[in-house]
Amino acid sequence: MRIKRAALTLAAFPGMIARCFATRFLGGSLDMLRYALAAACFIGLAGGSAQAARCGGDFNSFIATMGSEAQAAGVSGNVTSAAFSGITQDGAVLAFDRRQRYTFNKSFEQYVSTRVGPGRINGGRALLQRHAALLSRIEQQFGVPRYILVAIWGLESDFGKGDIGKLPVIRTLATLAHDCRRTDLFQGELLAALKIVQRGDLPLRDLIGAYAGEIGQTQFLPSSYIKYGVDFDGDGHVDLRHSVPDVLASTANLLHTSGFKMGQPYGEGTANFEAMREWNRAVVYRKTIGYFADRLAGQ
Repeated sequence: MRIKRAALTLAAFPGMIARCFATRFLGGSLDMLRYALAAACFIGLAGGSAQAARCGGDFNSFIATMGSEAQAAGVSGNVTSAAFSGITQDGAVLAFDRRQRYTFNKSFEQYVSTRVGPGRINGGRALLQRHAALLSRIEQQFGVPRYILVAIWGLESDFGKGDIGKLPVIRTLATLAHDCRRTDLFQGELLAALKIVQRGDLPLRDLIGAYAGEIGQTQFLPSSYIKYGVDFDGDGHVDLRHSVPDVLASTANLLHTSGFKMGQPYGEGTANFEAMREWNRAVVYRKTIGYFADRLAGQ
């Protein structure tokens, strides 16, 4: 969901941007929309090497080039050596990627009935009470209502209790980057993942995620992790796998940066509904967030 950083114009790299925008992440998980598609590409471009590694061909040669690009972007040789040591392609990741359709085939009524039930609503309300003080601080700083944040948390990972991925992120992203279908996007995400380790946010052994490299309890792509991640518990690290304060504040930061306004409606057709497009492009998914938030608020 979710990019990060360089002050570059789209005109500067028309070919790469066009290829990045050819990809669309629609579905039940975080969809980084414009920034996950374009800005993730900026990561690699901004790091120093304007030439993307050549996709396809020998995988080890590709990894060697990516290691050089990562070091040019400020990632240490120790990090790249550890991350790429013995790395191989993951055929299951490629197979999963090719099965995806990146769209919703269900109506809102069909989808919401499978995602928002009494158990999840009651669980969310209990967490609203447990984290009331934390959520108040987040609302004050970022201007995003607690019900929206807890709804997203519940949909993305069942409040951190569900499946947040079991795959080594570096191997997953290296596999997808080497594949020529969306190499620019995933080369950028691979560099961002290495920067997460470089910053000390997560150790390599804990950089575990889902089938497109999404990380943590609200399933941030690495590029969004770098751009929007917030160390809200003050321990010096942005930990979106284990730290509830970091998870919820980072989610709020993404929505705030995208234009979400506290106290304004968020139903379909509103400015806030459009701001949530930066979380997920699918109308059905955004309507489900709003529906869930309303149920949590007792509406």
